[in-house]
Amino acid sequence: MKDNNNNNKSKPHESAVGHVTGKAIYTDDQRLPHGMLYLWPVLSPYAKAKLLKIDSSNLDNILGFVTILTANDIKGNNNTGTIKHDEVLLPADEINYWGQPVVWVVAETENAAQKAAETIKIDYEVLTPILTIKDAIKNNSVHADKNIMRRGNITNVLQESEFILTGEIEISGQDHFYLETQVSWVIPNMEDHYQVYASTQHPSETQAIISEVLSIPRNQIVVTCLRMGGGFGGKETQANPTAAIAALAAQKTGRPARVRLKRDQDMITTGKRHPFLCQYQVGFNSEGQLLALDIDLYSDGGWSADLSFPILQRAMFHLDNCYYIPNLEIRGQVVKTNKVSNTAFRGFGGPQGMVIIEEIIDRIARQLGLPAELVRERNFYHGEAETNTTHYGQEIFDNRILRVWEEVKLKSNFAQRKIEIAQFNQNNNYQKRGLAITSVKFGISFTKTEYNQGGALILIYLDGSIQLNHGGTEMGQGLQTKMLQVASQSLGVNIERFRIMPTSTDKVPNTSATAASSGSDLNGQAIKNACKILKKRLSKVAAKLLNLDEPQELIFDQDWIYCQTYPSQKIEFNQVVKQAYNQRVSLSTTGYYRTPNIYYDPKIGKGRPFYYYAYGAAVSEVEIDGLTGTFKLRQVDIVHDVGESLNPLIDIGQIEGGFVQGMGWLTMEELIWDELGKLKTFAPSTYKIPTIKEVPKNFQVHLLQRAAQDGVIYGSKAVGEPPFMLAISVREAIKEAIAAFGKTDSVFLASPATPEAILNAIEQVQLKLVDS
Repeated sequence: MKDNNNNNKSKPHESAVGHVTGKAIYTDDQRLPHGMLYLWPVLSPYAKAKLLKIDSSNLDNILGFVTILTANDIKGNNNTGTIKHDEVLLPADEINYWGQPVVWVVAETENAAQKAAETIKIDYEVLTPILTIKDAIKNNSVHADKNIMRRGNITNVLQESEFILTGEIEISGQDHFYLETQVSWVIPNMEDHYQVYASTQHPSETQAIISEVLSIPRNQIVVTCLRMGGGFGGKETQANPTAAIAALAAQKTGRPARVRLKRDQDMITTGKRHPFLCQYQVGFNSEGQLLALDIDLYSDGGWSADLSFPILQRAMFHLDNCYYIPNLEIRGQVVKTNKVSNTAFRGFGGPQGMVIIEEIIDRIARQLGLPAELVRERNFYHGEAETNTTHYGQEIFDNRILRVWEEVKLKSNFAQRKIEIAQFNQNNNYQKRGLAITSVKFGISFTKTEYNQGGALILIYLDGSIQLNHGGTEMGQGLQTKMLQVASQSLGVNIERFRIMPTSTDKVPNTSATAASSGSDLNGQAIKNACKILKKRLSKVAAKLLNLDEPQELIFDQDWIYCQTYPSQKIEFNQVVKQAYNQRVSLSTTGYYRTPNIYYDPKIGKGRPFYYYAYGAAVSEVEIDGLTGTFKLRQVDIVHDVGESLNPLIDIGQIEGGFVQGMGWLTMEELIWDELGKLKTFAPSTYKIPTIKEVPKNFQVHLLQRAAQDGVIYGSKAVGEPPFMLAISVREAIKEAIAAFGKTDSVFLASPATPEAILNAIEQVQLKLVDS
């Protein structure tokens, strides 16, 4: 059974009924405006080429054809890059990846647009692409100089270490595979104003990009996100080109325009989780304690930078995971390849960093013949300030690593199951089981300090109903449900009073992306601030109605307002609202919040980039078939720290979903490009994601109890990203099972751990057994 503490807080998702009945409205479900146009892209058949000529001479003969969009149609900046302005919306002379949109066709119907796109002829001069990280390193194809973080004396300590291991780890990418593909509608009016409906995690940035492309002020553009059918980071920046191209069509034609990518178009044209390459040397002693770690870390940014720099930085922040490394140097670099521009994905570089250190810990344990869980425990952050301070100088004030670790070991019966699994493996030649435990320490905050702010707008109407606006976006994660609960609790009224409005840039401006697991933290605090302002205004009105001589702190509770010392004398919320209006007291306000006490200096690689850490630990058990390389996840036990949960039902769902998605990345989601740079896995038929069959029947999620966190919204902690990394325990359990097929001091398992990769790893350990 899963923990359901605080059942009074376990409200179902506010759109749950709409989701299952189909009544929930997404961007492309709206009623079509008159004159809507449809767009279809012409994609490059080459990964790198010179663009020589576009021949569209035969299009006028196609019924329903309206126009085409090329780089020449852009009045403003031909750029959708957010940090480094290196991402053209439409290429003018150079093709940078296979599947890059070169031309967009605009037509009266989707069929006409597709037919016209197939008619366009484009001449190219084909060039040799760079397709791998190693090729990029060899050709010095990079997006920027190296970033360095260091602590201690790496050179001397490494040389003097009792043991040294050298290795290399390659980590694969991952497609977001949200259910709703990239989609945007743009509706112009006669005054050069644009209403944009976009499936975007960052409406303000989408607004900014459209403003730059169309060369008009931002106040002429309203971007509204109704809800998303999934995002996972893939709609943080990469929703911008879709919206911008629809806006360009609307500007050129003066008519509404619509872009809705098909599944294959989405998978071909959008960025993925960054593949990483790590080359390392690690020094340690006979107890398995880490002494020194020297790392070169490379990420594949693809053809443009996108968010690659902060993603690499977060990987560098989280390469320690839960372990104190006294001497450490990480040199990180983003390389440039002729592939899609890789982008944000749940965990934002943290998963790649954590896989690396867990791989290193596992290698150390096998080299010494020690249990991996023992080596992990011996290296946890603990004790005095030095051994509880990260390599970037942030002290872990509220260290819960050992607490979640011990609790999950106990709840999973870890020690006894290890004995039982050893017996099973001894008695079975072709099936082997593995059991592993890993933990997570994940920093919560945007690492770019200025993004750590949130806004809200609350409107109270004379009938007592309330509109709630904030800057966060809903992508199925339950943010709107939590924000309704925060508003209800903060204002002391029934939750049914509220209508939560679609996120829109004309209600809350200059918002941050709903990302970095910070949606509830930032927007919840902003809502709480707005409620505090309204309560202060209404309290003065209520005090007079209650005949209180002196202003006193009033209690707002379940639609009633009363003085704490005289709770029997109370007044209805509606009555106070009406009287406030009669007294000309404002019934609307904005709220605002900015995260305090965070900073980071990238020049010296030191600071306090995170407001707090979220912790978790997971035990996973797998069984491998040695003849096919397939595995079955038999049982998962998780203890996760969400602070004082705002909604346990939603939080448990996020933990389960994050874990399964992480398992998919590490075990089955394989992206394959051919030698020409063509993506071969751009459909559900060739790209496998986890299904209900991969989820174990025995899946236990426990929320850490008595865990309220100071300084956050009602003691809660972020939950969107941290559970993703708990799935590393599945990869480590697979390695344990592989090791049981032979005798080895190392297990080298490719990522993802597909059946082919597992069979190769089994073959290696069996060969070592023969050699011994």
